[in-house]
Amino acid sequence: MDIQKILAKLRIEKLNEMQQHAAEAILRSDGDVVLLSPTGTGKTLAYLLPLLQQLDVSSDAVQALVVVPGRELALQTDTVLRDMGSGFRSLSCYGGRAAMDEHRKLKEVKPQIVFGTPGRLNDHLDKENISRYGIRWLVIDEFDKCLQMGFHLEMQKLIKSLPGLQRRILLSATNAEEIPQFVNLSKKGTFVDFLPEDEQTSERVTLYEVKSPVKDKLDTLRNLLLSLGDSSSIVFLNYRDSVERVNNYLCEQGFTTSFFHGGLEQKQREDALYRFSNGSANVLVSTDLASRGLDIPDIANIIHYHMPESEDGYIHRVGRTARWDKQGKAFFITGPEEHIPEYVEGNVVPYVEAQSQPTTPSMPKMTTLYIGKGKRDKVSKGDIVGFLCKKGGLQSSEIGRIDVKDRYAYVAIKRERLQQVLRQLQGEKIKGIKTIVEPVR
Repeated sequence: MDIQKILAKLRIEKLNEMQQHAAEAILRSDGDVVLLSPTGTGKTLAYLLPLLQQLDVSSDAVQALVVVPGRELALQTDTVLRDMGSGFRSLSCYGGRAAMDEHRKLKEVKPQIVFGTPGRLNDHLDKENISRYGIRWLVIDEFDKCLQMGFHLEMQKLIKSLPGLQRRILLSATNAEEIPQFVNLSKKGTFVDFLPEDEQTSERVTLYEVKSPVKDKLDTLRNLLLSLGDSSSIVFLNYRDSVERVNNYLCEQGFTTSFFHGGLEQKQREDALYRFSNGSANVLVSTDLASRGLDIPDIANIIHYHMPESEDGYIHRVGRTARWDKQGKAFFITGPEEHIPEYVEGNVVPYVEAQSQPTTPSMPKMTTLYIGKGKRDKVSKGDIVGFLCKKGGLQSSEIGRIDVKDRYAYVAIKRERLQQVLRQLQGEKIKGIKTIVEPVR
């Protein structure tokens, strides 16, 4: 497996120090590995690259299970592996959709790695949709969150049901007080600890306080977002109904947003994250569900509309920005009787808006197109790039993220080119097949 080729595909020049240490621990020992590193430092790649080097690409058996606390992380990590172009097949399994559909996909894809939530993985193992006998590796990503969410019994059952299990990799962005006995870590295991001893948040994050003159902070939020222009921002709230209220207000004010919480249907959640991550919406309004397990690069601003409910929650919220070597900002909007929580460390300065404040929201740089053909029609990312360039008149630099599904595809393009592209692609064929091309609102 050509590591440099994979890194080039992912547009990464080289592995960081944590990733190098993790790879060393996984490849050069035969014990279990616990990797502790802050959010945004690249833990997914830190375990995937060395893990793939230990698996057999010629085998059709499931050789590794990756346990995650939620569907978003399962889907996201599955996408990362596919983008690596390693030759390995994978599948994500999670609640909220029919297990029978996943069973059909398991038979069709024959994955060597399966990403999934504990309950759904147990379900497939119990029904023998996944053979337990070829599984040698178990990865538990965000194991601290898995424990917090009450998955003790499901994980215990899962681990006990894998007779051929040889190695375990546990990953976390916080230092769990104790790793449960049922995980059964080997005594010769390795701890790779890159958590800073005293640093609560990255030194690359600047903290600001924005005072709201009234208890209802909507106008203050609007003015703050106007001052931030088209940079990407996540607005965090503590309740689902508050998320929808704030999102509706921002839409009425002309902002292009996505909103995200646990009460949405699976496709709504996926679409909301997709539009935000590909630059078609520059504001994501969310509960703390978006504070963990999302690998969205270049989030410039974190806005605490509601104060975080705990220090741990605060750390994970702010961990969404200043990822890798980027800079970031975090804003606390405080009402007349509110104060910044005592656990917040570091210097919080008053936010001073620029004198020449914009009066209308900045539009996102990108917009999303729906193309009505996908993998089942033998359409690839390369086909879509060619279609958009040759027949839509785009330059490759004007095309962003492309996701090809079974029956359709989503692609991000420069917003200002939308009308021209729609005009030129009307009635055109992709790979000789007529298709629908329309904007995703």
